[in-house]
Amino acid sequence: QVQLVDSGGGLVQAGGSLRLACAVSGRTFSSSTMGWFRQAPGKEREFVAGIYWSGSTTYYGDSVKGRFTISRDNVKNTVYLQMNSLKPEDTAVYYCAAGRATLGIPTMREPGRFGSWGQGTQVTVSS
Repeated sequence: QVQLVDSGGGLVQAGGSLRLACAVSGRTFSSSTMGWFRQAPGKEREFVAGIYWSGSTTYYGDSVKGRFTISRDNVKNTVYLQMNSLKPEDTAVYYCAAGRATLGIPTMREPGRFGSWGQGTQVTVSS
């Protein structure tokens, strides 16, 4: 059974940084496209970042480009999201997701393309 465990969320002041992690078990992590999404209250789930199985290509949502960095460690079966220069509008529950290796750009923006999800981790940015 596939399991994704998100961690690293918390409360941070605007301008600060957080690093999220997602540990994956039960599937071939190294052959999965991985993504991060977020959902604020009353809003739809939004694409944040994605990374190919090899780590060679990354893709970002417009609102986080230049501030967030996605990376992966295929030995530790973990994907990371480094978030810098955080803004109050980044406040949301963040979810990692795993999809097929063939999942690419721009289809990885679509939540429905991912088959497995973490439980989510809350990120709150105060002004």
